[in-house]
Amino acid sequence: MEIWAHRGCSQMYPENTLLAFEKAMNVQGLTGIELDIQLTKDGELVVIHDERVDRVTESTGYVRDYTLHQLRGLHIYAGDNPTQSIPTMEEVFDLLETRLKSGLKLNIELKNSVYPYDGMEEKIVEMVHKRGLEKAVVYSTFYAKSLEKMRLLDSNAELGILDSKVSDCMYKLKGGCGAAALHPFWRGIDLPAGQLAGYTVRAWMSGHLYPEKPTGGRLDFTKLEAQGITDIILNEPEAYLN
Repeated sequence: MEIWAHRGCSQMYPENTLLAFEKAMNVQGLTGIELDIQLTKDGELVVIHDERVDRVTESTGYVRDYTLHQLRGLHIYAGDNPTQSIPTMEEVFDLLETRLKSGLKLNIELKNSVYPYDGMEEKIVEMVHKRGLEKAVVYSTFYAKSLEKMRLLDSNAELGILDSKVSDCMYKLKGGCGAAALHPFWRGIDLPAGQLAGYTVRAWMSGHLYPEKPTGGRLDFTKLEAQGITDIILNEPEAYLN
């Protein structure tokens, strides 16, 4: 089973922060890190999951209504660790670039299924190409039209289609979105393994994010592999690999 860090090491540290990514990049045997991108009011790529800042900061409102400077003034509390802020995608690349060039992968989820940020695809592809990281990056989104656009921007890009059920991922894939990988919820495998043979199936998990306490449980990968899952994107990869 290939293991990915969901929003970094997001069980023990605040999700989608440089702290969570730094912890993840140092987990031996980790396949890759997953994160989420959105655009600020002034067109800057930032890393945050929710369309609103309410859950992870002390403020309220939509990411798209904040300038980067305004977002910089918000705080993400991290317990005994230094307080974090919403990072830019450039900052994340600065942190991870060396590791990405030596084998680590990065799954960039474009958060554009609720609010279709104009120009986000062009910005992230340009940024990735500028750093020469094309082979290290997987792009994913729930929005199939966005993947079609990504394919036009980079014919060699690795694309993954997101949905809750693997059957819905397959439906979108057959619609011509250009994806080669299926990214379903881990409990959404509603097709027999035989129909998934030959596909990369990166299943994602949710819940139990910092500051919730760890459950102390561990997944049985044997059962997941039997369902056709090839990769798992989870919040606590260090519990399996360290």
